[in-house]
Amino acid sequence: MTAQRPALGGETWDEIVTQPEFWQRAMDQADGDLQGYPADGERVLIMGCGTSYYAAIAWAWLREQAGHGVTDALVASEFTHLTRDYDRVIAISRSGTSVDVVEALERLDPAVRLTAVLGDLDTPIGARANDIIDLSYADETSVVQTRFPTTLLALVRARHGESAEGRAALIAAGRASVEAGADEEMPRQLVVLGSGYAAALAQEAALKCRESAGMWAEAYATGEYRHGPISVAGPGTLVWGITPIPQIVVDAVEQTGAKVRQPVGEPLGELVTLQFHGVAWASSVGRDSNLPMHLSRSVVTI
Repeated sequence: MTAQRPALGGETWDEIVTQPEFWQRAMDQADGDLQGYPADGERVLIMGCGTSYYAAIAWAWLREQAGHGVTDALVASEFTHLTRDYDRVIAISRSGTSVDVVEALERLDPAVRLTAVLGDLDTPIGARANDIIDLSYADETSVVQTRFPTTLLALVRARHGESAEGRAALIAAGRASVEAGADEEMPRQLVVLGSGYAAALAQEAALKCRESAGMWAEAYATGEYRHGPISVAGPGTLVWGITPIPQIVVDAVEQTGAKVRQPVGEPLGELVTLQFHGVAWASSVGRDSNLPMHLSRSVVTI
């Protein structure tokens, strides 16, 4: 059983629903011979734009924390040239056509080995890569990305030693989120907080709600929220933890009159719940998540 499909944004909603099965496929893929995945000890730069950039940050955190090597993340639109020595550069792009990624790769020394993580393989970025991690099975028709980045992160977590229990918990959390759907009314302001690799997931969750519903949505590393951003919290603010929010932060938030929502469990599952809310909130104000304002599937012109 899944939560009720909204009147608008149904196609995006349908893609969100499929995530647990795609995560399982990605974890199985991670156990195989994954050509182009960085070897232990390689110095790696991961780049992308938008959602792919947040996935890059999360991947870099997970790889370094697992002790597999120096890993940096960079937004492709700001890349000019390599300032450090890397054994491999990884470009993440669902479409394979993002102009900022294409132009960044054109500035890259051809001697540096390039891995592309793609939803569409026969593309300019695919043609430039030495190796491709094929996530075409997780590609989407929606402009708003949901399952492509989470499928990548399920693969990364599995590749970096996620236990059997952790993998089962991840799938269970995804299924629980699919069944729950959306249950919060749209707030005046949404703030998503996360720690560790989930700080990047918080950024992605807020982006989904901005893209879908055109709402005031922010995200911060949990410990940073009291260092300035809390100044605009008040009645009508929903502070949503994608990882548990410490009591000292909860107390500070509640003193402003804002509402706190703690996570149910797994951060990727919590991201799914926020994806659902973005679509539902969009529908509640007459916006269609399938056709987000001022956006297209890929930025292909400068």
